[in-house]
Amino acid sequence: MFNSYHETTLRYHPERCINCRRCIQVCPHGVFGEGSERVALLREPACMECGACALNCPVQAIDVQSGVGCAWAMISAAIRGKDMDSAECTCGGGSDSCCGGSPDETPCCTNE
Repeated sequence: MFNSYHETTLRYHPERCINCRRCIQVCPHGVFGEGSERVALLREPACMECGACALNCPVQAIDVQSGVGCAWAMISAAIRGKDMDSAECTCGGGSDSCCGGSPDETPCCTNE
């Protein structure tokens, strides 16, 4: 069974990467970084599944199912006019996760 607190839906296909680095520029959690010939997937557990990387990749080297992680919980809370302390976290995190803790704590949905 998929455990969104420990796994993400992020799938990176490095063989398709043209090293445009757009994913590095748009990722709010530093999931991607510079590699020798193509972008490197550095911090997959930090992915909050916002979908920015996949939307900005011109060669579809990245797939992610947005709307299932902490980004979705944050967006839902903002739309409903709630703060993150009262929002439901779809990533399964508790009070010590990004969905229930303070913004300066451990990056979203990581087990670090």
